[in-house]
Amino acid sequence: MIGISADFDPVHNGHVKLIEKGREIAKNTGGEVVIYLNKDYSANHAPFFANYEARREMAIKAGADRVVPIEGMHHRLTLAYTVPIRIAMMIEDGVVDYVDAANVSTKKIQKYASSFAKRGIFSGIPRNLPNRNVIRWFAVNEFLYKKYKRKMKFHIIPELKMGGKISGREIRAKIIENNFKIPGEVKKVLPESTVKIIEKEIKNGNIPGKRNIERITKRLNTYSRPNLLNIAHINANAADAIIKGRQYRNEDQIWASLRMAGYGPVLTRLAISSVEQDVSRKEVFELIKTYQAEEIIPPDQTVESVIERAWFVASGIDKGIKSSDAHEMFRKGKRGSKFPDTIDAGMHLRTFEVEDLEDGMDALLYVDKHDMLRCQIRTKTRKIKSPLKLPAKHATYLRLLIDSHFIPLTASIIEKKEGMRVRIFIGK
Repeated sequence: MIGISADFDPVHNGHVKLIEKGREIAKNTGGEVVIYLNKDYSANHAPFFANYEARREMAIKAGADRVVPIEGMHHRLTLAYTVPIRIAMMIEDGVVDYVDAANVSTKKIQKYASSFAKRGIFSGIPRNLPNRNVIRWFAVNEFLYKKYKRKMKFHIIPELKMGGKISGREIRAKIIENNFKIPGEVKKVLPESTVKIIEKEIKNGNIPGKRNIERITKRLNTYSRPNLLNIAHINANAADAIIKGRQYRNEDQIWASLRMAGYGPVLTRLAISSVEQDVSRKEVFELIKTYQAEEIIPPDQTVESVIERAWFVASGIDKGIKSSDAHEMFRKGKRGSKFPDTIDAGMHLRTFEVEDLEDGMDALLYVDKHDMLRCQIRTKTRKIKSPLKLPAKHATYLRLLIDSHFIPLTASIIEKKEGMRVRIFIGK
């Protein structure tokens, strides 16, 4: 089998070149050309311009033998996680040859990829490297050899350029700007079959695909801080910015709030997609754990590694080490004491609030507008909110886990000799 992994939104002449390369390999091997096509959300976590069925038809008309849908991932996981999962899927399906395009030589990509694979680094590939995602594919392909004792052979062709790199984003933008008529300059970079399919989809009212803005704005306008922090890929700064930016009516307003929280375009799209599908931290955590058990997730990306890093950095800060220096030390292999998976915190409560508490009651954790860790407890008679009393190292540890985007923190009230406490469970 010859595999190609893509959005194909829409299929343009650059994609046709990928399929033609696949056909060339198939002529010698007798294999079929199979497109692994993202279905529900794009690799960049956005809704598609053209729906799956239309893009599937485009791929088949462009020469593919078969299309396999990839779904359920891109509103939950970053590329650092979806790439290993997709490569594992392709290897298990019997893909032997993989085709991709890049604007640097295969030799240079292999050199970069080998360096990252040797160090076991797959999530921190610098943004300034050209064709960073192709490098990631090479590196993860090497990593998964340990599991499968085989790997895909990569065939890298030059990116097709016609007065500049052909961009699906620009193609979509120009069609929208032209009142949903395909301008001549765009038709030049599209196969005739794609043009016909897009025109049919526009006529049928299927283009462009849209988010459910009503659902998204309702959640962002009404969710409490604890509920916002329960959504995957929403950190404390994002939750605060979301609350300050209410009331939301459109996606541009949401983008403005998330950008104020320091989110880049990719993370903004992922966060909005997670809100749209109400993806919880627990859901993402358990999904990663499932693939971990199958030895598909690289060591530096396991949930234990994420938690251990937070504890190591918090311990370093407590000793006067800069956060950035502690992160770099961990990245280079330095480790410390075992991280705690439960922490007991005190509370500031009034006498009548203490009387309302019972052992085993649930507590919700959140970060308030003053950047303080707090808990919220709903008793039979009232809602109690209290700051948490914690050593500085534990407070930093918990805050780093909140900002990890997917490590779940749950809590409950426990009665101890010294009084009522909040027991915080990490990753449980």
